[in-house]
Amino acid sequence: MNPKALFALAAAGLLAAPLAEARITKVVIESQSIAFGGYSWPGVGQYERLIGTAYGEVNPHDPKNSVIVDIELAREADGLVRYSFDFYILKPVDLRNGAHKVMYEPPNRGGKTWAALGRVPGGNDPGGTIVDPAVLANAFLMPRGYTVVWSGWDKAAGVNATKLPTSPLTITLPVARVAPTPSNPDGTITGPAYEYIVTGGASFSLSYPAASLDKNLAKLTHRVHLDDPPELVDPSQWNYNSTGTAINLVGKNFTANDIHEFSYVAKDPTVNGLGLAAVRDFVAWLRYKERDDYENRNPLAGDIKRVYTEVSSQPGRLLNDFRDLGFNEAENGKKVFDGHMQWIAAGNGLNLNYRFSQPGRTERNRQDHLYVEGVFPFANVKSLDPISRRVDSRYARCEKTKTCPLGVEIYSSNEYWVKTASLLHTDPTGSFDLPDSRYTRNYLMSSMQHGTGNAMNRGNCQQFQNPLNSAPVQRALFIALDEWATKGTKPPQSRVPSLRGGTLAPPLPQSAVGFPSIPGVTYTGLMTTRYRFDYGLNFYETGIATINPPVVTPPYQNNPANGPIYPAYVPKTDRDGNDIAGVRLPDVTVPLATYTGWALRAGTWANDGCEAAGQFIPFAKTEAERVASGDPRRSVAERYKSFRDYHRKVRRALDDMVEDRLLLCEDAETEEARLMQAGLTRGVPLPEGGVVPPVEPLRACKPKKHHGGHRDDDDHRHRHRHD
Repeated sequence: MNPKALFALAAAGLLAAPLAEARITKVVIESQSIAFGGYSWPGVGQYERLIGTAYGEVNPHDPKNSVIVDIELAREADGLVRYSFDFYILKPVDLRNGAHKVMYEPPNRGGKTWAALGRVPGGNDPGGTIVDPAVLANAFLMPRGYTVVWSGWDKAAGVNATKLPTSPLTITLPVARVAPTPSNPDGTITGPAYEYIVTGGASFSLSYPAASLDKNLAKLTHRVHLDDPPELVDPSQWNYNSTGTAINLVGKNFTANDIHEFSYVAKDPTVNGLGLAAVRDFVAWLRYKERDDYENRNPLAGDIKRVYTEVSSQPGRLLNDFRDLGFNEAENGKKVFDGHMQWIAAGNGLNLNYRFSQPGRTERNRQDHLYVEGVFPFANVKSLDPISRRVDSRYARCEKTKTCPLGVEIYSSNEYWVKTASLLHTDPTGSFDLPDSRYTRNYLMSSMQHGTGNAMNRGNCQQFQNPLNSAPVQRALFIALDEWATKGTKPPQSRVPSLRGGTLAPPLPQSAVGFPSIPGVTYTGLMTTRYRFDYGLNFYETGIATINPPVVTPPYQNNPANGPIYPAYVPKTDRDGNDIAGVRLPDVTVPLATYTGWALRAGTWANDGCEAAGQFIPFAKTEAERVASGDPRRSVAERYKSFRDYHRKVRRALDDMVEDRLLLCEDAETEEARLMQAGLTRGVPLPEGGVVPPVEPLRACKPKKHHGGHRDDDDHRHRHRHD
């Protein structure tokens, strides 16, 4: 577009809405009912479920909003930009009995992923479907009186046409358009777009409609392995549908797990960065406003003293960008969030605030490499980017406005292998460790995959999935985050591998990592490379690509031909293959197996990355079994001479975690029982008499006397409700 025309449009916007603020204008509660089957928690009471739609508007000229790509091109006649989204709230019926605190979760692709933290079953309608009294009595957040909030922000989550309680939470966004001209009367914006297709099926829906059905303006390629040279699919072998919103192969389906890449000219980009404003303004409205513009009362008016987040994966990367771009400052200049509990996000951002972005994409070591995700700054403290020569951090903007949230960054070993997590705490040249931010702590969950896997299932992988579960640690650190915000009590020290400590290494050679040569286990050192890709002139300043996808050539890993590289590392392992540094669960401290954060595919796609999965590689049960297989790892029988020996080591590991504030006593009994059963399953000798001893309170969990009285120090459930 002509720069003078853009200037004229900007000037018109300034005149149209000089004083307008970014805000929620209307909140419509479409459903309000008693939640959880009417269950009532002692001291808190019953909960209710509120489901509805909220409407917002922003002034594109406010510096808080002008960072949103294409926002100028979505203005309505009055100069403002508008959007709407779904929300879902669970709150105590009587807020006076609540904690006056909110756990806000940006949905993951429209869904609610709080089950691990919340100690409840999963599902998109928790208030309607979780009714088992035994489950509810053991829940984590509701007995503490927390209000729980979700709201839509992600265009890739789709359209919520049914408005059912179980529907994903979505957002409706405007399409960016330029000023009409005789040759472009609709002001349609077009540009290069790209799809990475690894799903099967008869057709593939495009993220944006094609600007033309001329197949000569598009290219479809196919390959089986990531490092295979892409083969061009002849245009006669694929078609658009009639609307240009999907493609299909002629006479056959797409082969699941094969790689098809489709590049084409798309049209009608939505202003996806508005999702950041939607999160900011809805939470700020709930926290600071009494009513909307239509006199609809805020259901949480005057109640909220603290707001924390709980996230899993994709929305954690959203919140990385949220802080980086300054969105934790509300319109009134106050904080939106007091604290962020990040799970499996590490140092990456999101493919969101760009033209033709696809926020549903996530980079792995086989998929979605070419979507903008890992962009400097990676860390929460300032560092120098040796490529752009910028000095920056994800907290730089909020430090200037004094609106920084506290944060606990919790992530798995998988993030090092597939998302270059070491850049969260090493400098971008890979030369030295970075200090902690004054606002955050970093915690590697040693040897974990991206979430908790099924140890009885291989999926597409060569080995069984990794069953390690971080949920108990997440709950302990959520409490620590709250105490940091309310009482100034700092959380446990960061636990990450380091260059200084000799616990980080390049993925190759294998000997440098320390991973043993285990019979039947393939090690290739496959790891994602963090490039600064070329998306065309000024892309990193404007968010508008003129080259999409960037040009890359096999091999993918560490190939300087694909662009400048930010060095990254993986955790070193002990002689069993388990990570040395980080938060080591008792499963790793008192091991029965090797657990890895990486995995490789089996079958046709053998030795390509198995994405988010890790590996569970059990030890041999006996010395004879170990020797026969050539396994260098000691057998279970060689490690634990008796059940008593194993049990004593498990209790010591649990005690240490409680004392380090990485495990709550309320979770300790369940964890001990689980670990005892795991030992018996994996070959630990039966206890004397064949009877498993009863679980007793850990030393760290026994009540302590305090000045004339005694109280369990870990009884957070009621002590801090009204902080």
